[in-house]
Amino acid sequence: MIDNIIIYFTLPLLSISMLLIFIRLFIGPRLIDKVIAIDLIVIVGIGTFSAYSILFDKTAIIDISLILALIAFLSTIAFTYFYEKRDKSQLYY
Repeated sequence: MIDNIIIYFTLPLLSISMLLIFIRLFIGPRLIDKVIAIDLIVIVGIGTFSAYSILFDKTAIIDISLILALIAFLSTIAFTYFYEKRDKSQLYY
């Protein structure tokens, strides 16, 4: 039952959201939009890793998801610090 939900609902939904996030990444006019899109890509990747670990009953993939979540959190904190310290006019490309 849970396998069917993951295969037919969760993974296609994560794939569609990944496509929309990549579109946002490429057309995002500001740097902050691109950083948020990259953060969302990591979050969707964590969801994908978690779905695959449930699907194939591999607990090691959950550890990879946790490490990826910690790295994403630290990178978001680092960018926030960078964003607050820098002049706002320099953050546009």
